[in-house]
Amino acid sequence: MENNRNFFLTIALSVLILTLWQVFYMNPKMEQQREQARIEQQRVEAQKKEAQGTNPGAAPTAQAPGAIPSAPGGDTATAAGRDQAIAATKRVKIDTPSLEGSINLTGARLDDLKLKHYTETVDKNSPEIQLLNPQALPTGYFAEIGFVGTDKTGAVPSSDTVWSVEGNPTLTPSTPVTLTYTNDKGLTFKRTISVDNDYMFTVSDTVQNSGSAAVSLFNYGRVTRYDKPAVASTYVLHEGLIGVTGAEGLSEYKYATIEKDKEVKPGKSTDGWLGITDKYWAVTLVPTEKQPFQPRYAYFEDGRHRYQSDFLTDPINIEAGQSATVETEVFAGAKEVAKINAYAQDRHIKRFDLLIDWGWFYFITKPMFWLIDTLYKFFGNFGLAILATTVVVKAIFFPLANKSYASMANMKKVQPKMLEIREKYADDKMKQQQAMMELYKTEKINPLAGCWPVALQIPVFFSLYKVLYITIEMRHAPFFGWIHDLAAPDPTSIFNLFGLLPFAPPAFLPHMGAWAVVMGITMFLQMRMNPAPPDPTQAAIFTWMPVIFTFMMGSFPAGLVIYWAWNNTLSILQQGVIMKRQGAKIELWDNLASMFRKKPSPAE
Repeated sequence: MENNRNFFLTIALSVLILTLWQVFYMNPKMEQQREQARIEQQRVEAQKKEAQGTNPGAAPTAQAPGAIPSAPGGDTATAAGRDQAIAATKRVKIDTPSLEGSINLTGARLDDLKLKHYTETVDKNSPEIQLLNPQALPTGYFAEIGFVGTDKTGAVPSSDTVWSVEGNPTLTPSTPVTLTYTNDKGLTFKRTISVDNDYMFTVSDTVQNSGSAAVSLFNYGRVTRYDKPAVASTYVLHEGLIGVTGAEGLSEYKYATIEKDKEVKPGKSTDGWLGITDKYWAVTLVPTEKQPFQPRYAYFEDGRHRYQSDFLTDPINIEAGQSATVETEVFAGAKEVAKINAYAQDRHIKRFDLLIDWGWFYFITKPMFWLIDTLYKFFGNFGLAILATTVVVKAIFFPLANKSYASMANMKKVQPKMLEIREKYADDKMKQQQAMMELYKTEKINPLAGCWPVALQIPVFFSLYKVLYITIEMRHAPFFGWIHDLAAPDPTSIFNLFGLLPFAPPAFLPHMGAWAVVMGITMFLQMRMNPAPPDPTQAAIFTWMPVIFTFMMGSFPAGLVIYWAWNNTLSILQQGVIMKRQGAKIELWDNLASMFRKKPSPAE
């Protein structure tokens, strides 16, 4: 029974790792290849349309009353660079401790934004992350607030409105920017844009009705994107359209899903937020709580394909000689856990913490991140924080693990009696099982005790992987030596002797770095702590499993591989101490020595 238990446990673990490898490595890789093919197809189609004389300046289609004006989709992406596209329109500069960029005065659109604290690669001199880009670029991505009017209101600010600037031309945390626009019906729009030290903009619109009759108009906001990430929405992480509104709560639509559905309209809401999220960044709108609004998630195929999260308020009625004010907050920046939580609490934004995809097991992943982040503040290094987290987790589960290892040690001590029972009842499996159960009861042994250390490690493994994968705090977080990004695979490779040989391994070879080798060695030693299984099949599985794990873990984040190696090391020490206290023989040295002994031939 003990051998069967070990055998099935080994098979289960092997299937688990195979599944993890498929979900976290192969699926994203295949998705990336499909996305590259899709982008190439769109490029070819765009070239065909241009060759056939497509009019790049086609006007947007007319909108029904009370509908959001369509974001221009008839134009084609310009071949000009980002700087040229920005210089093509009048702008207001943005300069904060966290952001730099500009506001396009045409539409008062937020379409030029860079993140000062984040670069594209681990090299600090690499370009800053470009979060938002002008519509004319293939990577067009912007946030816009506007109005929808009626015949009585005349022209109201929308995507093609050119605003005037009052006073200070630069937006900083201490100097808001005021924009104005007056139409031919006596409506004056005064927009004040402010920003904090981090990533939250506040757009306050005051509409003064100087005409002789009451008017009604609608306020809208949208986040529009013309491209999508090369790899989006893996099983571990949602990327795409997202929001929390009304009774529906969290709404998530992957790019592929919204491409299929075209448009989704949840019920009306009076609070919440919506936008588009990437792995580490997001752009969201928080509508005013004064007006009910209709959220919408959509995909448009007219002209350039584009994705959009937007809202439209109920009518805002303004009597003659009166004014009305609506306010919208716009988050555009990095999904830093502490700042997201602070916005949710301080600004009373409904479930804004869900902007970070903690997953179904948030009750494990959130405490795991809190522990690692707390230890990071003490050690100053996320790698050391992961090692310390492993020790803390080991300490929490020490009583259970101690009991488990003690039971395993007792199991080893009674192994001669178990072999005797197997031999005595070799032809009667029923009596053999009964005798085994009686032995377990007499010796107070739990035959499943050995499963607990592994079972406890699985949720920790998943939660740590999730934290490493989704939190921006782990992005580009260095360890020591050659590990400059704990969230990325170990950059070394065994196939060029970890950089000693002057060539890059071919892409078809599996990725296996130095830390994966260390992990494999510790796993091998941990398994050699136990007696070799008598069954040849089980013995072969136990021999090759560390090798299989080593190759599979090579493509996982370095922080996860380091955790596994350190956890194995602690388990070896813990198991060795407990076995010694229980008087059970530690099989490690005998098992290692047996590998180098000459095995007798069948004739001998």
